[in-house]
Amino acid sequence: MTVAQHALRPDPSGVPSTAPGVGFSKRPHVTIRGLSKRFDTAVIYDNFDLDIPRGELISVFGPNGCGKSTLINMIAGLIPVDAGEILFDGMRLDEIKFGYVFQNYREALFPWMRAFDNIAYPLKMMNVPAAERKARTEKLVAHLGVKIDLNLYPYKMSGGQQQLVSIMRALVVEPEILFLDEPFSALDYEMTLFMRDQLQKLFMESGTTMVLVSHDLEEAVYLADRVLLLSRHPARVADFKVVRSARPRTDATLSDADFVQTKAHCLDVFQREVRRA
Repeated sequence: MTVAQHALRPDPSGVPSTAPGVGFSKRPHVTIRGLSKRFDTAVIYDNFDLDIPRGELISVFGPNGCGKSTLINMIAGLIPVDAGEILFDGMRLDEIKFGYVFQNYREALFPWMRAFDNIAYPLKMMNVPAAERKARTEKLVAHLGVKIDLNLYPYKMSGGQQQLVSIMRALVVEPEILFLDEPFSALDYEMTLFMRDQLQKLFMESGTTMVLVSHDLEEAVYLADRVLLLSRHPARVADFKVVRSARPRTDATLSDADFVQTKAHCLDVFQREVRRA
């Protein structure tokens, strides 16, 4: 395996990045080069480069309006880019399988379908035979140890259960990469804590590369292998901070010295970028 050169541009502030510097050991899963995007007169990205390593959970965090959701939406093909190239192991988006989990679980699920059928629906769209759809969905549910009643319709389930169904629906196609856009923002705090641990479990069980947009710094650090800290637009990489806390992470992790130090570092970078406005 060749050593991938780190694609982040030097931070003009002189603050060193703790990203896996010149060459992390994993071949990049996603390679972004020269990405540019504007909305009217606002330049959101301008000649932006980034490598996303395979098999890691990357949290994207930064000031409001910096382009966090725009970034994953461009990578996932939901928003067209103005310029630049995004490749997945050298392939285009239409040559790979990916999943996407939206913020609003209420609008993401089909209310006339039971939870099980919602999960299996992408396989139906891929023309997978009914028996195989059922078998693959059951296998995923068993592998993840999900205990909720999947014969229920979405409106009979809690918000967290609905979002868990949304995540499993994204995973049933065995995606090479999964995008999550603030997936817990519509949940109450108790359910958010539950879903954080569920997502961590899903990540550890599946090994799928995940890119998560979060507006909560503690959540971003808690879930991530690396936190991608963005500046205000035109966005640049302010830091790509490695999170070294061991998995599985628990409530005890929040007071662990390494976690506290990492969170403090990310907060410092964030506040520095806010002050640049």
